[in-house]
Amino acid sequence: MCKHLSLLSSYDSELHWSLDLLKEFRTLIPLARKYRMHYILGVLCLVVTNIGELYIPQLIRQSVDTISLGIFELRDIGILVLAIVGIAAVVASARFGWRYFIQGASRNIEYDMREMIFDQLLVLSPSFYAKMKTGDIMARFTNDMHAVRMASGIALVALLDGIFLTLAILIILFTSYPLLALYTVIPLPLITLIILLAGKVIGRRFKRVQEGFSRLSERVRETVSGIRVVKSFVKESYVEKLFKEQNAHYKKLNMDLIKVWGLFFPLVTFISGLTILLLFIFGGSQVIEGTLTPGSFVAFMSYLTMLRWPVLGMGFTINILQRGAASLSRINVILDERPDITSPEKPLPRAPSGSIRAEGVTFAYSEDAEPVLTDISFTVDAGTTLGILGRTGSGKSTLIKLIPRLLDPPPRTICIGDRDIRDYDLLRLRKSIAMIPQDTFLFSDSIKENIAFGKPDASDEEIRLAADLSTISRELYQFPHGWDTIVGERGVTLSGGQKQRVAISRALLLDVEYLIMDDAMSAVDSETEEAILQAVIQKRTGKTNIFVSHRVSALQHAHRILVLDKGRIIQYGSHQELVTCDGFYREIYLLQQAERRRA
Repeated sequence: MCKHLSLLSSYDSELHWSLDLLKEFRTLIPLARKYRMHYILGVLCLVVTNIGELYIPQLIRQSVDTISLGIFELRDIGILVLAIVGIAAVVASARFGWRYFIQGASRNIEYDMREMIFDQLLVLSPSFYAKMKTGDIMARFTNDMHAVRMASGIALVALLDGIFLTLAILIILFTSYPLLALYTVIPLPLITLIILLAGKVIGRRFKRVQEGFSRLSERVRETVSGIRVVKSFVKESYVEKLFKEQNAHYKKLNMDLIKVWGLFFPLVTFISGLTILLLFIFGGSQVIEGTLTPGSFVAFMSYLTMLRWPVLGMGFTINILQRGAASLSRINVILDERPDITSPEKPLPRAPSGSIRAEGVTFAYSEDAEPVLTDISFTVDAGTTLGILGRTGSGKSTLIKLIPRLLDPPPRTICIGDRDIRDYDLLRLRKSIAMIPQDTFLFSDSIKENIAFGKPDASDEEIRLAADLSTISRELYQFPHGWDTIVGERGVTLSGGQKQRVAISRALLLDVEYLIMDDAMSAVDSETEEAILQAVIQKRTGKTNIFVSHRVSALQHAHRILVLDKGRIIQYGSHQELVTCDGFYREIYLLQQAERRRA
């Protein structure tokens, strides 16, 4: 009794698992509706194809029976042959039609879904990218999308073929030869059982394969991105060992899938072949006895041969749908993700302007984490410059990321122009702020295209002026193709200082109301940094700037300076005020002055 209950429970869980997996196809419904005319025309062509294929055995039956009688005219056979050729031509045309419409629709769905995923990735918050690896995302763009295309295209064909042809053939056989049909279809229920059992196993193992591919992709991506570190530490053999282990695991997952998939088709083919054997046993004796004509025997065999495809097609459909559902479940993880940071329902109808004011800002990266910032309050008047200094880990980068809402501050704690930054449209807020992050990122494009990234229609003169401000134009002669020099992935062909200055030029080209630089000149010498800051402040007269730096010489031009330590403000004032009183700012100032004199 317990054993039966256990089996029943196992079956029930398997059923729920399959139903849950099929629910993932909800994402495809709007896209399928968009291309419904493609599917309607494709199904009509498929029906024409199947009707033509079902009628051909009847013509073959007439031809064989006519020849078997021994008395016939060549003209009669010629007419039947021409009819078969004509129907075959119609079938070929209709087959092209369903391939064009249904496969075309699946390609369009793949295209649209890729755009959906990419658009979704652009709006998701940093917290999503903290938990989702790049290689995993790329795998969902490639392998998983291929499985979705198959599920929305060839799977539909196999399903319709399986249903239409199976029912039509069984109706023809049981209507014309009921007893013989009953004998020959005995193996078919066994095939159905195998399809149901194998489909569940295949779906689960395929999902493991896709997850394994994601991990393998991430391993390759991480190694290539960090190839300099790998070579510097002479760890080639170590990363090769890690890759081999991951690759071997991926191979094992594929072999686990192939073992089931490889056994499935031969087994189904063998069982479906038993129908032919039964036909020879029972049908052959009827032909000998004269109760079945040779033509009917050949037609019956043709129908049984045709029945093999829809039976296999049903298994093929189950497999593709299981794969598609498994891939869609992974894709839906991205599509179902909601960004943490969004625009308000009714944003202000204008761009931010005016002073920046922070009042009692306390921020933690999660509810159970210690605050990174505690009770931060300051004001940056419009048209002035604020400098920020602090030890590593004091919360400087976190603080400035709150202003463009790259991280979301608590409500009513940061205002621009006396309005909470959360009241502004998110895109308008960020378009009014040019931010140069601590980790400089360049695209694998030319220097010119990298500078013009935020303003693609910028003139050559505007690009040159922005490059002059950052001083990168002084080194133009060092680049083999001038502005058109390709910088490589993440700017690998440039030095750290050159990358930072290209990034500064990119931000200055925008000429927006607010400029934020997060220690963006750490890789240039102090004299160059001071020259750049003086040029920037002069160029941006009347506009608001916030500079983060570890060098007092870079901050002395700011109107006000904020000193942070352990997420709290420990000093706040002008350069002259801070260097004349004891504290962290004066200590750093004296230390750096001594270092400059020794240099």
